[in-house]
Amino acid sequence: MALKSSLFGWVGAFTIGIALYATGCASTAHVEKDKAADLSRYKTYSWLEQTESKNAKTNHRNDILDKNIRNAVDEQLQKKGYVQSSSNPDLLISSDLLIEKNQKEKRDAVYSDSYTRSYYNPRTGRYNSYYFPSQFMGYDSYSTTVKEGTVTVTLIDARTDKAVWQGWATRELDRGAVTSKDIDKNVNSIFKKFDVD
Repeated sequence: MALKSSLFGWVGAFTIGIALYATGCASTAHVEKDKAADLSRYKTYSWLEQTESKNAKTNHRNDILDKNIRNAVDEQLQKKGYVQSSSNPDLLISSDLLIEKNQKEKRDAVYSDSYTRSYYNPRTGRYNSYYFPSQFMGYDSYSTTVKEGTVTVTLIDARTDKAVWQGWATRELDRGAVTSKDIDKNVNSIFKKFDVD
């Protein structure tokens, strides 16, 4: 009976741990929309070109990240029926990537050590051993520094030059650097909340 309870306790703790890990790695998305804007009337879009100062150093790593963001956003917009056009587009699209360090509370499952206990049976004249598996003891909570990447996508009315919709998503970076996988997951999370109605 004790072994069965220990097994269920271990499985439950493992399941909770996986759920907490998945939650920690998931993208958290938020959106803001101009209530007066009718997104269904927009049909075409173009990217807003970023301007840099002449003294700014070129970072080709950022060029790759920007291209990956654009590709991911293009895919999502075109899935929703928007057409990219450089000739009098209805919308102008801008994006931004922010990487920053934050403090995050984490929890690790704690288990007792497993052990074996032996005893002597005088009736049989033999030693017997019983194995006692590790027991789930609870969680060890601590604070750690993590890197997070936030992708922001803004839709601007080309005629009025005013933002009509903005979405952003933050994701913890597994290896401390932004990958195309991180960008895709952030952009997908943002556009799951994109509603033209």
